Amino acid sequence: MKPSVGRIVHYTSLGDSEGKFPSELHAALITRVNDDGTVALKVFYTVGIFDMLRVERTNEVAGSAAARGMWTWPERV
Repeated sequence: MKPSVGRIVHYTSLGDSEGKFPSELHAALITRVNDDGTVALKVFYTVGIFDMLRVERTNEVAGSAAARGMWTWPERV
C-alpha cells in the first residue's frame, strides 16, 4: 500500500531513556507525503495531538523496540 493523506496508521513513540515514559503504540493521521518517502503525521497521544514532520515507515511489528519513532500500517484482522 502507498501512504496517502488522510490514512490512519500506527506510530510507535520513542519513549525516554530512563523508562519513565515507555515506548507506546499510538494512532496517527498522515497529513503529508514527503518527496523523500517519509510522511508528516498528527500523532494522537493521550495527553494531546503532536505533529511529526518526517517519519519513516518500518516493516517491524508496531509497538516493538525496533519500530520506535516510525509508523506502520495497522494490522488487518
